[in-house]
Amino acid sequence: MLFSYCPKCGEKLVLKSFGDEVDIPYCEICKSPYFDYFGQAVIVAVFNEHQQVVLLKQNYVSSEHRGLVAGYLKQGTSAEENAVREVLEETGQVTESIQYVKSYWHENKELLMLGFLVHVKRRAFNDSKEVDEIDWFERNHALTLVREGSIGKEHLENCIAIVNQK
Repeated sequence: MLFSYCPKCGEKLVLKSFGDEVDIPYCEICKSPYFDYFGQAVIVAVFNEHQQVVLLKQNYVSSEHRGLVAGYLKQGTSAEENAVREVLEETGQVTESIQYVKSYWHENKELLMLGFLVHVKRRAFNDSKEVDEIDWFERNHALTLVREGSIGKEHLENCIAIVNQK
């Protein structure tokens, strides 16, 4: 979010320098800087004990391609807690281990996506209102089902490389 007016008093902000930062929106009445902020989400590649990866089909995201577990961070919780929660909510799988992999900038949504690799013991999927289809896929086949050039594809490739090293 880019600030033009003070969210406390409504005054038009001026640009001011702070340390090494230049042109930071500043309220001269409240004496407060307002750094731009953006959303954060997790994106999670979920692997089972057979090294298969779960892919979701969420028609509100894409009617053509499958994707990984993902969701916005909830205030007051860590990125890891959000990744574990999203895996459970969207798939019904219980996280056994979690590893941070990499962050990705989603330009269109002005969103920082924190990428995780999760391992689970395969169990029945739950019935999530967010998921239209869900299944386990062999790693190489999974790569063909995720949209080329997407953050999901890049993250899946990174996670497969990590899984292949073990």
